[in-house]
Amino acid sequence: MIGLYLTVTIVVLLVAYAGFDNTMKLFAYIDLQLRFIPLRIKMELMKRKLEKQLLIDREELFKKVEENAKDH
Repeated sequence: MIGLYLTVTIVVLLVAYAGFDNTMKLFAYIDLQLRFIPLRIKMELMKRKLEKQLLIDREELFKKVEENAKDH
């Protein structure tokens, strides 16, 4: 029950200090940040996968370049 009172008090103080519009903007910002977290995680996983794949492709390219240099 104390958590509810604390939350309500914080919201009331935010509205009193910054006004209703700015408080709603703050909540919208927090909402967008929380929604962006899964996207950041997916992007980080995709980055690791691409780095690994590009490292393999790079090694294959170097092998082909060395073979071509030996042939000429």
